[in-house]
Amino acid sequence: MTYLVRSQRKHVGISAQKVRLVLDSIRGMRALDAVDQLGYMPQAAAHEVRKTVKSALANAEENESMAPEDMWISEIYADEGPTARRFRPGGRGRIKPYFRRSSHITVLLEER
Repeated sequence: MTYLVRSQRKHVGISAQKVRLVLDSIRGMRALDAVDQLGYMPQAAAHEVRKTVKSALANAEENESMAPEDMWISEIYADEGPTARRFRPGGRGRIKPYFRRSSHITVLLEER
């Protein structure tokens, strides 16, 4: 039985749809390789995902005494967070609504 180590970032100010594009590129990789690859990606979501994976590696090393070299990404997903509804002024006294979306990023690592 493999033991899973978890890390989660909540209320990240990027939509879940944009975060999922980054997550799809690293799903199933070794955790250290994923951290390296995320460091070179231009997306803003890559920075947030990288912090989450590094946090999971730190949890594995500190709390469970697992070697970071043996950790693989078992599950990684982004759920929708709360959406803030904002308004901009429009022509003729109207308002133009827009949405500030957020997401929750979850990473589960397993030792192989």
